[in-house]
Amino acid sequence: MPNWRDILAEVKAVGSTHDLIRRKYLKELHTKTGRNVIVYYSGWLQKADLQRKGGIDMGLNDSDKNGFMAAIHGLDRSKGLDLILHTPGGGIAATESLVDYLRSMFGTNIRAIVPQIAMSAGTMIALSCKEIIMGKHSSLGPIDPQIGGLAAHAIIEEFEKAKDDISKNSALANLWHPILQKYSPTLIGECEKASSWSSEIVKEWLTSNMFNGEQEAATKASKIIAELGSHGVTKSHDRHYSLKRIKELGINVKELEELDREKNLQDAVLSIHHVCIQTLAETQAFKIIENHDGIAFIQGASPVIIQG
Repeated sequence: MPNWRDILAEVKAVGSTHDLIRRKYLKELHTKTGRNVIVYYSGWLQKADLQRKGGIDMGLNDSDKNGFMAAIHGLDRSKGLDLILHTPGGGIAATESLVDYLRSMFGTNIRAIVPQIAMSAGTMIALSCKEIIMGKHSSLGPIDPQIGGLAAHAIIEEFEKAKDDISKNSALANLWHPILQKYSPTLIGECEKASSWSSEIVKEWLTSNMFNGEQEAATKASKIIAELGSHGVTKSHDRHYSLKRIKELGINVKELEELDREKNLQDAVLSIHHVCIQTLAETQAFKIIENHDGIAFIQGASPVIIQG
């Protein structure tokens, strides 16, 4: 006869109604594609106050590696990975580390699925994949780094403009002084390093995977970075790039609607998206990392691994 602890463990393993429905559709997508499926979802849109007032980091960070380790353990890695992304982005170091880890597990057989939005570092992860799947409603974003909530490129541009103005007219130094005073001595160097770092790793990811073997791989990668990596071009780090614009940039992207006609994937993908958003809106969860076998690392009041 099972004791109290056994029953409690069984209840926790089954999870909530949201858990059951998520698992149902994750398994359905896995069955249709024959590939491993992992969702990486942040609740930054549903729980903005928790992020702003509670200081909760909803972006990609090093603690997420624990969730991916739990989700990947036991998978048949020869089947590749479909990574379903919904994130505002995060730190460059954590992003580089995660991509390195995913590649060490699945090689380059990874594709990103973006049902709604993957910005900043989320776009960087998508660009590291062999291909990206987006719907007509989906968006990616600029990949220029942010320093203290400000665009690194914008800080550099402002500093260069100040230098140029003052070199032409020294009297303008008094006007620029209060603006430049807000910058620390090392800030410009940090911005320059962050900008080159993000551009370099994304170019390497593009040439070694998405454009691997193509004669013009470096040129195509440079064109993408010249736009998505430039604050001067994108104008805002919050700018949304549609499926149409992503195609125009030469990124290897497929339409979810087209795949739906081929393999009937759209319903499964959007069902996963809807139940993940509902979980984030209606429970204490603010981040979900989960695979098609129901192994989930859900961050709420405290992280919990659910054995499916």
